[in-house]
Amino acid sequence: MSTTFTKSMARNIFYGGSVFFFLLFIALTVDTTYALPKRDNSQNLTPSVERGKKIWETNNCIGCHTLMGEGAYFAPELGNVYTRRGPEFIKAWIKMQPTGAPGRRQMPQFHLSEAELDDLVAFLKYASEINTSKWPPNIEG
Repeated sequence: MSTTFTKSMARNIFYGGSVFFFLLFIALTVDTTYALPKRDNSQNLTPSVERGKKIWETNNCIGCHTLMGEGAYFAPELGNVYTRRGPEFIKAWIKMQPTGAPGRRQMPQFHLSEAELDDLVAFLKYASEINTSKWPPNIEG
């Protein structure tokens, strides 16, 4: 084998690598296109869930909380709070805010009605049922 690295060898490595990674990109794109419909959760999308998402957005919950790893890291992850705590705990927790515990971060009181709380819980239930491939890895968020 030659000990010198020629321009034609470099060109062949460049073109061969480019073709390989382009084909790899196409294969991963096709795999994702076939895998995503199997993970679809849209059949559980109800008007209550839509109203709950609107409440989530209107009150800027993502400004403090994360949902499936996205958002601020000031407050706990809420992507799996429904399975961790349950609907009654969530409603009671939101109603009793702020707790007034010294030295702790305080969630503001949003004065949500019972119907709005039910809608927000429905949205959190929907979020907990999304197939996230076990994300976040920590059960407590």
